Amino acid sequence: MGRTRKVASPRRGDVFVVDFDPTIGAEIRKRRPALVIQNDIDNRHSPVTIVAAITSQVDVALYPTEVQVRPPEGGLSKPSLVLLNQIRSIDARRLVQRLGRVRPETMRRVDRALKIGLGLVGV
Repeated sequence: MGRTRKVASPRRGDVFVVDFDPTIGAEIRKRRPALVIQNDIDNRHSPVTIVAAITSQVDVALYPTEVQVRPPEGGLSKPSLVLLNQIRSIDARRLVQRLGRVRPETMRRVDRALKIGLGLVGV
């Protein structure tokens, strides 16, 4: 992350390649796709945003805090999972490249999984 990059304001529902390093312990690591879940007002005015990591390690079991995304949605090239148990506030300079955007239906599933992960609703 040595150099500062100019990135357009992210929007909720955008998928970006994010540089998550450095990390500690079980935190999600390396450059990988992530979904912007922070609201657009804060995205326009804050130097940080909130993202959920995305993995292409798709297991058979789908947990209530995971949402499937199939390519080409979000600009992803592989079947993937949005991990709503791996959310993180990041400086916008960690956003490397915008890949695309997920559908409103996917964001509704993300909202539900996020509420479950935060204990705002039951499973």
